[in-house]
Amino acid sequence: MARLRVHAFTITLDGFGTGAGQRVDAPFGDGVEGLHDWMMPSFRGEGTGVDDAAFRAGEQDIGATIMGRNMFGPVRGDWPDESWRGWWGEDPPYHHDVFVLTHHARPSLSMDGGTTFHFLEATPTDVLARATEAAGGKDVRLGGGVATVRAFLSEGLVDELNLVIAPILAGAGERLFEGLDALPTGYRVASLVPGGSGAVHVQVVRR
Repeated sequence: MARLRVHAFTITLDGFGTGAGQRVDAPFGDGVEGLHDWMMPSFRGEGTGVDDAAFRAGEQDIGATIMGRNMFGPVRGDWPDESWRGWWGEDPPYHHDVFVLTHHARPSLSMDGGTTFHFLEATPTDVLARATEAAGGKDVRLGGGVATVRAFLSEGLVDELNLVIAPILAGAGERLFEGLDALPTGYRVASLVPGGSGAVHVQVVRR
């Protein structure tokens, strides 16, 4: 059965997945400089060890992706037009169907390399059903942002949550586990492994 997996989702030591003031020139907001330093060697093809393994695990056996509107781009509210086509250029790294949760739907966007973005106003359960069908028997990856991952966790839909805890403090922004008081009843920590970068890799799975 297809699973819903989160990979390489990085939070600060005090639990923030983004800082305050997200915008075009600061996609993750302020106060979180260095949040993703652990994966930079892998982006350059120089990654090693636990950090590189965590970076690459999210590419394995994934047939579709779900993300929130904030992960797709900085535009808020009604789309003024359809000129924003994502952060990734004309050949995004997904190469499959990507389902973007939004309160402001727009036509699907086909990109180079086989990526098609679908913009849906739907519940987590409904969008997961769409993504699972599109995945064709493979797993579905759940991307950000923080509110999107939190919404799926609150409904117990995430099968595997692979977090990275960066050795920094933000103090403000969006906390991943905010309001998830019932999380321990449905999930458990399966492993906790330090990486070579100083970040810690944590796997959380459903009970």
